[in-house]
Amino acid sequence: MRARVILIIGGGIAAYKSLELIRLLRKRDIAVECVLTESATHFVTPLSVQGLSGAPVHTALLSLAEDSQMDHIALSRSADLLVICPATANLLARMAHGFADDLATTLLLATDTPVMIAPAMNVRMWQHPATQENLRLLQARGCLFVGPDDGEMACGEFGPGRLSEPEAIASAIEDALFSRKPLSGRHVLVTAGPTHEPIDPVRFIANHSSGKQGYAIAAACAQLGAQVTLISGPTALPCPAGVMRVDVITALDMLAACEAALPADCAICAAAVGDWRVTETAMQKRKKAGGEPPSLALVENPDILATLSRPGARRPSLVIGFAAETEALQDHAVAKKKRKGCDWLLANDVSTGTGVFGGEQNRILFLDGDTIEPWPAMPKTGVASALAARIAACFSSSPR
Repeated sequence: MRARVILIIGGGIAAYKSLELIRLLRKRDIAVECVLTESATHFVTPLSVQGLSGAPVHTALLSLAEDSQMDHIALSRSADLLVICPATANLLARMAHGFADDLATTLLLATDTPVMIAPAMNVRMWQHPATQENLRLLQARGCLFVGPDDGEMACGEFGPGRLSEPEAIASAIEDALFSRKPLSGRHVLVTAGPTHEPIDPVRFIANHSSGKQGYAIAAACAQLGAQVTLISGPTALPCPAGVMRVDVITALDMLAACEAALPADCAICAAAVGDWRVTETAMQKRKKAGGEPPSLALVENPDILATLSRPGARRPSLVIGFAAETEALQDHAVAKKKRKGCDWLLANDVSTGTGVFGGEQNRILFLDGDTIEPWPAMPKTGVASALAARIAACFSSSPR
């Protein structure tokens, strides 16, 4: 076998997919030894897990049946990678706060081996502030994440929290085990999508951003080995494999999420953040009154790109902004880069007829220092790959 993985199976309905993951890893010549939480045994049996893995299955922290050499210390150091699949909200919380009350959590506390986490839970559990804080803690400690995806839950609800497909998890495991990629060990923060600034419970101020460019950038950085935090406004896009997504609504939410995700080596502000918000959001739907349209008092939103670009201990080494313009592209881009204080800026023309907002193509004017470089029209995935390669080259030429 090329490598060895300890697979910790958590107690969620998605545990049945761990059986397919074991099969895929064995097919890729990766040895798998499994640890089941007590809850996991209600969803998959130790016998089926052992039959697929071809190795003993561990369930108890203290067991006379276990080989004396296979205690939690030896087990924690016997593999090249620890994988938690599925990682329930409860298991994430116990891991984040250092609990060691069963074999799985004791194993995780005792290891210095890299850990990969594949979360799976109800959408509301995933979005709960406590879970998001636990995720930030684990990410800050260097844990790798795969998913979760958007999709239909076993409970019938739809949204983020669905376990990534076993094939995607197996590929992420293989990448972690065998690929030394140029952005490995780097934390990249990406913002994407629009923000929605509420007027009342029904209406909001927004824009046409689909989030496709930011999501493509997050995926490209993850493929080069980066630990990626994607701060996303409302979109219908699935979370890229290997990326941790934090969902937000407003510009204030996005700024708070960005600051909570620091420190980062690189910040890429691709989101189309609303410039203004309503001073006072109505608690009830605004009604027509005598045919006169209501007047809306607006206040300027915080400037996320300028905030992340400010000098200071928590400033990312590389801050990259986007400029969506409808006229005088180069003049506005040069002025914006100087005003914001970012290192690089990618400007694009989003005027009517270009098809950039919501489309698959983009045409970039790239600003780096005093250099202005027009890129040819290409798919947004191509823009993302080109940018990720430049980021990798920048970091490879500079010390940590």
